[in-house]
Amino acid sequence: MRKAASFAARLVVAIAIAAAVAFAQYWIWQQLNRSAEFIGTNQSIKGFAYTGFQRDQSPLKGTYPTRAELAADLDLLSRRSDGLRTYGVLDMPDLLVLAGERDLLVTAGAWIDARPDANAREVKALIDVARRMRHIERVMVGNESILRGDVTVDELIVYLDEVRKAIRKPVSTAEPWHVWLRYPELAKHVDYITVHLLPYHEGLPVDKAVEYAFQRYDEVARAHPRKKIVVGEVGWPSRGPTIDAAIPSLDNQARFVREFLAHPRTARIDYFLMEAIDQPWKVDVEGWAGPYWGMFNADREQKYALEGVVERDPYWSQKASNAAALAFIPMMLVAFFLPGWSVFGRIFLAALIQACVSTLIIGINVPVEYYLTQRDLIGLVLLIGATCMTAAVLLSHGFEFGEVLFKKKWARRFMPLAPHAPDQQPFVSIHLACYNEPPEMVIATIDSLAQMNYENFEVLVLDNNTRDEALWKPLERRCAELGPRFRFFHLANWPGFKAGALNYGLKVTDPRAEVVGVVDADYVVDPDWLACLIPHFDQPDVAVVQAPQAHRDWETQPFKRMCNWEFDGFFRIGMHHRNERNALIQHGTMTLVRRLALEEVGGWSEWCICEDTELGLRLIEKGYDTRYIDHILGRGLTPSGFSAIKSQRFRWAFGAMQILKAHLPQMIGRSNLNLAQRYHFLTGWFAWLGDALQLVFAFGSLAWTLGILLFPKAFGLPVVSLALPIFGFMIFKAALGPILYRRTMDCPWKDILGASILSVGLAHAIARGVFAGLVKKKGVFVVTPKGWRGGGALAFFNPIREEIGLLVALLMGAATLVAQRGAGNLETQLWVGILCLQCIPYVAAILCQVAAYMPERKLVATGGPVQAGRAIALIRHESA
Repeated sequence: MRKAASFAARLVVAIAIAAAVAFAQYWIWQQLNRSAEFIGTNQSIKGFAYTGFQRDQSPLKGTYPTRAELAADLDLLSRRSDGLRTYGVLDMPDLLVLAGERDLLVTAGAWIDARPDANAREVKALIDVARRMRHIERVMVGNESILRGDVTVDELIVYLDEVRKAIRKPVSTAEPWHVWLRYPELAKHVDYITVHLLPYHEGLPVDKAVEYAFQRYDEVARAHPRKKIVVGEVGWPSRGPTIDAAIPSLDNQARFVREFLAHPRTARIDYFLMEAIDQPWKVDVEGWAGPYWGMFNADREQKYALEGVVERDPYWSQKASNAAALAFIPMMLVAFFLPGWSVFGRIFLAALIQACVSTLIIGINVPVEYYLTQRDLIGLVLLIGATCMTAAVLLSHGFEFGEVLFKKKWARRFMPLAPHAPDQQPFVSIHLACYNEPPEMVIATIDSLAQMNYENFEVLVLDNNTRDEALWKPLERRCAELGPRFRFFHLANWPGFKAGALNYGLKVTDPRAEVVGVVDADYVVDPDWLACLIPHFDQPDVAVVQAPQAHRDWETQPFKRMCNWEFDGFFRIGMHHRNERNALIQHGTMTLVRRLALEEVGGWSEWCICEDTELGLRLIEKGYDTRYIDHILGRGLTPSGFSAIKSQRFRWAFGAMQILKAHLPQMIGRSNLNLAQRYHFLTGWFAWLGDALQLVFAFGSLAWTLGILLFPKAFGLPVVSLALPIFGFMIFKAALGPILYRRTMDCPWKDILGASILSVGLAHAIARGVFAGLVKKKGVFVVTPKGWRGGGALAFFNPIREEIGLLVALLMGAATLVAQRGAGNLETQLWVGILCLQCIPYVAAILCQVAAYMPERKLVATGGPVQAGRAIALIRHESA
């Protein structure tokens, strides 16, 4: 009964959390899409500028509307107006006839461009229809032909005079207001002036646009007082790039049209609303805003009403409802299966899920709101895919973040245990593999092993492929000095890298050995390493006991400090997270492995350059338990420089991809792995996959920026509604690490910053490792240098030349975009912001290299004990 009540209570709480987050996101959608009520009008529209191409038709492709499609459009428009303006005669020969059948008064246009033969045919056709059709009340020869530069003023005058001589109806041409002011001689060859008033193109805010339009109208009227003026185009787009203060949106379009129609002067002028129906094909001619000037969308649905409230996004409620429905079950399951988290923590993770789903809904709905070309659709699919991957990375980070901050108690928190009595100690074989290492460094490790508070052990020093006798002979001598429990093996031309050496060590291990320990050649171990960890093997299912990697001699050099704290973050945070579900990442130093289990799974894998992690996964797949004891029992040296740690992370990322490819069937298919372990070993690489994704983003951003700069009409700036969440995700993800450091570690802010810079600065090396690991089968094991740094005049730039190249390319793209487009609109600001965010890893890499070249500082007399006290306090704090 108690279990049933507990289950019901957990279920109620989970449903309440999911419902609260769902309702909160619905409220946010509602606030972002508040209905606006502008001045309304019941005045009929005098005329529409009309082009009849359907959604998938284009004169550029030679696809034209049928007679039936034109008839349906005119039936739709004739219910709202009795006037029509057309742009050409020959492209839609049925249009003028159909307009006459519906008693529409038509201002017929002839299309004039840079083709003299085509212009002659258009003029001839215009003269013919103007003579035959009574419902054509006036004509226009050309539309913005001078503005486009297709013809000169003198050339256009020839066409105008030809038509004026041939027909008795008024003749004009259509140009923006400034063309009529610049070329007053043009007005002498027309019977009336057709002016375009489009304040959006001039960057006017919508609240001032109508008055501005009439001011320009008056300027033209004063310049040509004896000419009647017809407004050939007046309107506002519902989508497009922001131009200075001019923001294209559905509510702004509705506001402009309503205010224009309700203006007391509008009833006294002739005008054509720009335009009747959206024309998606215009994106290739006019740019992003071109398709969105219509009162009706391309599906012939009215976009806004002329009275009542106007919604910024008519589909927001459906989107919000879909996002809530799609996220509800995952949110409820998260809240139900994490009872060990605080309520606030479960709300945090549920909100993160909801944010990711809402962003996905926005992306899926982009084709509904925008007219996308095939190129745009491909880009959108890639962007949505990248968004999904970004969301997956973010959710995995969010889960780790939430567990560390909001979990009430760790279920699997293992501590050092009381040592065995000397006569009960299992025999341990410690394997120390080395290659081309400084002998004094390895001897320090050997000496620390000799001083352990443990009686029953041996040490095998496995030097593989070191050719220089000056490097390995001192090790051989030192082992001989320490007695028979220290055995030295020099393996010349030995295959398999470190794993090969360790497998050889297994063959020559003392038969009494029950546990195999592995320590790196630069580690000085604590005397109690074996004594306090070996007792964990009293549990027969325990196969691995792992102590954290830690460092020494890092306090006085900035780059070493960065390395220390960056490493420390994983062992203080990430390893606890994975250890909680027996999904440990085994490391190749400070690790203890049950010998029988190691031999059962076939030893160390020589095909994988991360043989330690791969072994841990195989042991877990066999059903063994692995334990992490967060107690520092050995300290090694930090990598010698930024180049060294880049090489290390490249190797780790490469090996991770090898492991992922090899073990994917076990991770997703039948195996002993439980759901939590599958989750950790699938998503555990998400951080590195995120770095690879960042590199893809960088190259994609550069390619798209180049397209924007070279082909501005073909490549638009990003959709704000989709790019803004991604922008927010990137910032949120970047903030998680420092928050965790501050909450969980005794780490000063300057060191949090340093660790963050190093973590970000390694992104490029990790990304290269990921892609190499996905493509290649075998890698090359490269030892991470710990004691020296290369020289030379250009040595500083060699490790970061790729990062410098990408940084320069991104900054040049951003600067050129601002110079070409200006920095005054939101889309440019957003895209430049994204480009600048892409720069962060490359700036960080340069800062890391600078830090690596900084000199050592002298340690003050009290520095050592203070630092030691800090380390002891940290151990005690973590053990509490």
